[in-house]
Amino acid sequence: MMKYRQLTKEQFEELHEEFARFLASQKIDVKEWDTIKIEKPEVAEEELNIFSDVVWDDVLTKTEFIEHYSQTSINLFKCQSTLIERIMVKTTNSSINFLKKEGIEWLSKNAGDTSLEYFYAHKNYTKERNEELFDLVEKGGIMTKGHLYKSIAQIIKK
Repeated sequence: MMKYRQLTKEQFEELHEEFARFLASQKIDVKEWDTIKIEKPEVAEEELNIFSDVVWDDVLTKTEFIEHYSQTSINLFKCQSTLIERIMVKTTNSSINFLKKEGIEWLSKNAGDTSLEYFYAHKNYTKERNEELFDLVEKGGIMTKGHLYKSIAQIIKK
């Protein structure tokens, strides 16, 4: 049973060298892999699933920040080992759209604007850390280096 979801075709193509090494670690060469795909598609599918889980686990373990944007709000997450911190920036100004580059530029120049509200919270993970982060990514979250989180945290002193 998969822990996450299978990588997309594009993701597999990006990781073809890593996948080849993964198969080699299981003593499966290219010729054998081609045979497995034809003769035992369920085994091939299982190998793809196992590799996908390995990749997701590795990526999520290294993830420190996740950002999620909507038109009127930004949710910034700092993903620690046992707890997750969240800063939410919300605007009541309907002409601001955080889904557009101009909205983010406006925020950087107008962080003290009265139409902005800032919220901070933190909580312990209710599920396994990587599963919670995966859920955030599946709901549209973007893994980042945390520049925006750090900037906003300085503004609100968190």
